[in-house]
Amino acid sequence: MQLSLSNLKNIHKEGLEMPSPGYFDLPEKVVQFGTGVLLRGLPDYFIDNANKQGIFNGRILVIKSTTQGNADEFKRQDNLYTQCIRSVQNGKLVERDIINASISRVLSARSEWNQILDAAANTGLQLIISNTTEVGIVAVDDDIHATPPASFPGKLLAFLYRRYHHFKGDKKAGLVIIPTELIPGNASTLKKILLDLTNKLGLEKSFLLWLDHSNSFCNSLVDRIVPGKLPEQVSKKLKEKSGYTDELAFMSESYGLWAIETTDEKVKDVLSFHQCDPGVVIAPDISVYRELKLRLLNGSHTFCCGLGFLGGYNTVREAMSDPVFESFITNLMLEEIAPSIVSPGIHLEKAREYAHRVLDRFRNPYINHQWLSITLQYSAKMAMRNKPLIKSWFAQHGSVPPLMSLGLAAWILFMKTELIADGHYVGKANGEEYEVKDDLAAQLYAAWKAGKDEVLVREILSNQEIWQEDLSLLPGLTIAVTQSLNLLINAGVVAAMMETLQGAGYEIETIFNEKI
Repeated sequence: MQLSLSNLKNIHKEGLEMPSPGYFDLPEKVVQFGTGVLLRGLPDYFIDNANKQGIFNGRILVIKSTTQGNADEFKRQDNLYTQCIRSVQNGKLVERDIINASISRVLSARSEWNQILDAAANTGLQLIISNTTEVGIVAVDDDIHATPPASFPGKLLAFLYRRYHHFKGDKKAGLVIIPTELIPGNASTLKKILLDLTNKLGLEKSFLLWLDHSNSFCNSLVDRIVPGKLPEQVSKKLKEKSGYTDELAFMSESYGLWAIETTDEKVKDVLSFHQCDPGVVIAPDISVYRELKLRLLNGSHTFCCGLGFLGGYNTVREAMSDPVFESFITNLMLEEIAPSIVSPGIHLEKAREYAHRVLDRFRNPYINHQWLSITLQYSAKMAMRNKPLIKSWFAQHGSVPPLMSLGLAAWILFMKTELIADGHYVGKANGEEYEVKDDLAAQLYAAWKAGKDEVLVREILSNQEIWQEDLSLLPGLTIAVTQSLNLLINAGVVAAMMETLQGAGYEIETIFNEKI
């Protein structure tokens, strides 16, 4: 039996958090760009939770923006899905299975664009949310009259333009717009792109004013580890307990944060779901939340995903069970990243306290977060998340951060690929091939073909398209990364981590002896 609206009555409900029958009559209040598990596992989780408590009382129209795949799996299940929460908190198991009914429809931008534009006329619409990865919020020349526009900002502008005309510029028709992409000032950046594109396209000044003043753009930050599909054992247990199968089921940890930046009381009223969960934080300034999460959780993931994958560890949890890897990532976070983000709002102890919480989350035995999935858009993540950390370390110490350098070298090695049919780039590790999904793969491919050793590393570190500056000018960085790259190639990941830790003076004697 597959999860669907008609089959809800046949499900064994014990231990399941279920939607009530009246839930499905709730109106659409939200348009969401993106179908990914992070959106479904955090913002949609909060909305579903509030709906079940009779607070927000609104459902979500989801727009599938990518050309990969289709929305058939959502249609087959009437947009229902199961979120399995698994964590250990204070030594106790947290286990929740939730049937989320927050999504009312999923429409494809590629094939159902006119239906999406029709939704702009919805008088009850209040909120737009998005997660199109870090490369989604970018300024490109776009045609908002295309079917559909090419970029996320183009699609959003087309939607807002249709809404403006339908409601004849009514100020009350403006929306709250909350992107969750992990870039600094995500809403501020998105708004500027939309205003600039409006000017470039020569759209009415009255629309520009409506866009600027009648819509509320709120910077936000999301923080929850949502690795994706259920492990086979959990999926089997769910089916045995409940009697249904679910193509869209996924696992997440229990920790969840959605920090939203606003001082507008009207916006707070729209975001009424914040009343139902302390994980929704509305504050006038969320920069501290963002910096801690971006650098310590996401930054450490990005420095370590190449090491983890190339070292033969499939998941973060698996890597954390290896004392060498655990020592590496612990020292990376506590001794290199934490000192690099110290500021008037972030004291060193506060950063290290957050780091310890993140390390506990990485150790969660119920979360199988694939290292390969973390490498999605690896190059853009390395530049956006970790370049500031490298530069901050140099500014403070005037020397090379050894653990960060090994992380850089692992990224370069991971990006050693061969070009195959249809523009796909494939690497090889541990006797198996893997596909690199990275918009800058061609840059790294060309660098590997053009040189080796220090020439290769200098070419990559000086690449303006990757970094928007020349990192090879940082004293000693090119040499250090070259040495780390050769160490990885010649000695392997574990030996490279051990040698780097020892060279940095970190306490690893016990770990080293255990590995020998």
